[in-house]
Amino acid sequence: MKRIIYVIGLCVTFAALSGVTAQIIPYTPPSRYTIIDELQTPKPDKGSVVINQSATIHNIIGARRQGTDVETTADGKQYLKYLGYRVQIFSGNDHRTSRDEAFKREKEMKDLIPHIPTYVTYNAPFWRLRIGDYASHEEAYHIQRQLMQSFPRYGKEMYIIREEIRIPLDETF
Repeated sequence: MKRIIYVIGLCVTFAALSGVTAQIIPYTPPSRYTIIDELQTPKPDKGSVVINQSATIHNIIGARRQGTDVETTADGKQYLKYLGYRVQIFSGNDHRTSRDEAFKREKEMKDLIPHIPTYVTYNAPFWRLRIGDYASHEEAYHIQRQLMQSFPRYGKEMYIIREEIRIPLDETF
């Protein structure tokens, strides 16, 4: 009798786990089209908005921020480095398992969202996995919420941190 209950429980567990999948997070590249442009675009039967501002302010909106340093990698790509935000996915100090866990979670993140950079670091005694390079807290928060939906088992460990980030110089935001 116990064996039948055990087999049924095992079957129910496998059936429940087979339906678990991760959601794909869509990527929208940054654009130079600002909210000011959107507001001033005439819309039929909606009226129009006129914004009086100096050209200097209009040019600043959506322009590249000035960084503290420009870094050039071995392959010739240039990155602007400045203080921004990342989402921390994992932090552990168990020297036997934390390294493997950090790299396992990095692989899961890369499989789901390959366009977002991941960073596994070791600062004794902690192994950490952080993802993304976000200029604002809101961008990092948006990705954090999507990751919490995709990986609910990691949700309690995720939080946003402020650290030096790298933005490719060929991108504008």
